[in-house]
Amino acid sequence: MKFRIGHGYDIHRLVAGRPLVLGGVKFDTDYGLDGHSDADCLTHAICDALLGAAGLPDIGHFFPNTDPAYRNIDSQLLLQRVVAEITKLGFNIANLDATVIAEKPKIYPHLAAMKAALAKSTGLLPDEIGLKATTNEGVGDLGRGLAIAAHAVALLSRS
Repeated sequence: MKFRIGHGYDIHRLVAGRPLVLGGVKFDTDYGLDGHSDADCLTHAICDALLGAAGLPDIGHFFPNTDPAYRNIDSQLLLQRVVAEITKLGFNIANLDATVIAEKPKIYPHLAAMKAALAKSTGLLPDEIGLKATTNEGVGDLGRGLAIAAHAVALLSRS
């Protein structure tokens, strides 16, 4: 069996008046992430990790922010398309591990729901997805609560 690993990263600024979606879960806030799609930076990082592990171009190649078809699209749909793409190439997802970097809101109470949503979109079991949250300790735009970022790692297998 052959294994491949990929890393993904995404960051979006926080803005007033948009829904906040992370890992497919909508948070009850009066601010959200600015972007062309729903701007779910966690799901975007996972997409890039999967695509990278498969040796494919990044999420922007498949779903460009210049295409109106992806305006406000649910990023779980993008993730499902990425999973279909890598499956066509003969890859299976062994596991995912990701970290959300945010000063606000508190992520921990939503981790189980986020893992469940991501599991549904990837076909993994929730315990095959590692998900953590941390702050940026007041450093930079992330630390001032002006943005949210995510890192993700994907392990793929292929016989």
